[in-house]
Parts: sequence; structure tokens; C-alpha cells
Amino acid sequence: MMEQVILFTILVGFLISVILSPILIPFLRRLKFGQSIREEGPKSHQKKSGTPTMGGTMILLSIVVTTIVMTSRYSELSVQTYLLLFVTIGFGLLGFLDDFIKVVMKRNLGLTSKQKLFGQIVISFIFYFILRQNEFSTTVSIPLTDISFDLGWLYVFFIIFWLVGFSNAVNLTDGLDGLVSGTAAIAFGAFAVLSWNQEAYDVAIFSLAVVGAVLGFLVFNAHPAKVFMGDTGSLALGGAIATIAILTKLEILLIIIGGIFVVETLSVILQVISFKTTGKRIFRMSPLHHHYELIGWSEWRVVVTFWTVGLLCAVLGIYIEVWL
Repeated sequence: MMEQVILFTILVGFLISVILSPILIPFLRRLKFGQSIREEGPKSHQKKSGTPTMGGTMILLSIVVTTIVMTSRYSELSVQTYLLLFVTIGFGLLGFLDDFIKVVMKRNLGLTSKQKLFGQIVISFIFYFILRQNEFSTTVSIPLTDISFDLGWLYVFFIIFWLVGFSNAVNLTDGLDGLVSGTAAIAFGAFAVLSWNQEAYDVAIFSLAVVGAVLGFLVFNAHPAKVFMGDTGSLALGGAIATIAILTKLEILLIIIGGIFVVETLSVILQVISFKTTGKRIFRMSPLHHHYELIGWSEWRVVVTFWTVGLLCAVLGIYIEVWL
């Protein structure tokens, strides 16, 4: 039974993405929803200008349909399911608005940082409010120790920090063909294992739906990419994985399982701090994946290396939670 649920959920998510992509990609191209490439980015990326973006819409559609269909069949649509869909769709819509402003209104930076942050905080606060209405635990535990903290009403700030932080972290990582698609599939796969181990089958099915959706998208997003997910996809995926970590009470373990996203974000933070304080850059360019491109690595080599590190992080996270 377990193997059937896992296989069918991934397969349904995969097929929906694969079927939608050949329909949506030409549609996006006709609407001229093409990606604008930053002038300061690697020169090799300039040839990607005009590649259809906002492909995250097909990921979102696949996740929502697969989750509802498979959860209704093999589990039940619980509060957790609705919360996962709410945050994923909410952050996805915020990303969609950002992408729309970039590609249609030709404002390359999209929403301002304050506008985007405000939207993320509102979604996070609503998520927290629903959790508290359902008497959800406000305790945060430290892996490999018996230490835990009951944050009480301060938990709202933790949730806002986690959702905003990881949605932006995945967004920063989305800079190379297939990079986020692959690392997300690995990270969500790890949380599917951990959710199933907790018998949180509704969360596990959602996680498997994401795995199938992003793997289907990867067929068209692998180098050379025929479509980019845009902020529509990356913000949604970041918000979703943070929500899963919160619902399974594995908040801190997300730092390990999502290690690639954390390191990418830290590279940006360190670069900014170093440049503002010393006038020198630590990396040739941040986020970190661009640094490796600029020292001569091919795009595919960077992506495969990051996938491999992401897989090691996921295995380590599972090992810590299940076997230690």
C-alpha cells in the first residue's frame, strides 16, 4: 500500500507537469513572457534572455491537483493539507505578481523589496493564526539534543522568519537551469520520508506531489532550459518546504536538509557585509553558484555538484531524525 501511494503520487504530479509544459510554454512565448537577464550577471547567461518564465504556474497546478486527488483517495483533507496549500498558493501568487510586473510591465526588479516582504509577512501571520486556533505546539526542538524551547506568542516571529527566510533562500538559489528543480525534489523527498515516518500521511502526500511536480518541470527546465519557474515557482517552493518543517516539528532540521538554500543565502549575506565593510568581495559573484561559473565551471557541472551536496544533506537529515 505504501509503495503504491508513493509511486502513484509522484507519477501523477510528474505527468501533470509534463503534460502542461508543452501547452503552457508556447503560450508564454506568444505572450512574450520572457526572462530579462541582469547585465551584471555572467555573460554566458545573456543568451537565455527571452526564455519563457512564470513556469512555476504549472508546478503550482500540478501540486494542487495531485495533493487534492491523492489525499482524498489515500488519506483525508486535513487542516495541515489546507495550510500547506494556502501557503504554497499564497507565496506562488505573490511570486506571480512579481514575475508579471517584471515581464509585462518591463520593471526588471518586479515588486519592491518592501512590497514583497509585506505580502510574505501577511501570509505567514495568517498561517500562524490558523495554527494557534488549532492549538498547534509552539515548541521548537534542537536536533541531536533533548533541548526544546516553548516560544509561546513569540512563535509568530519564528514562523515569519522561517517562511520569509526560506522562500527567499529558494528564490536566490534559482539562478541556473535545473538547479532549484533538482535540489527541491531532493529536499521534499527527504521530508516525504520523515513525514511518513511520523505517520503524517497528509503532509507526506503533499511532499510527494511536489517531488513529482518539480521532476516533471525539470524535463523542460534542465540545461538548456526551455522555461524558467520564476518567482512564481521558487517563492512557492520555499514557503512550502518551510511549512512542512513547521507542521512536522522539524523546523531546525530544515537547515540541514535545505543546506544548499542556506549556503546560497549566506553567500549573499557575507558578500554584502564584506563589500560594505571592507570594499572587497569574498566571491566573484553571489549567490554562490555564480562564483563557480565565473571560476570556469560549466553550468551543468555546478548544477550536478549542488544536486549531489543537496542529496548528502537530505540523507544526513534523515539519518539524524530516524536513526540517531
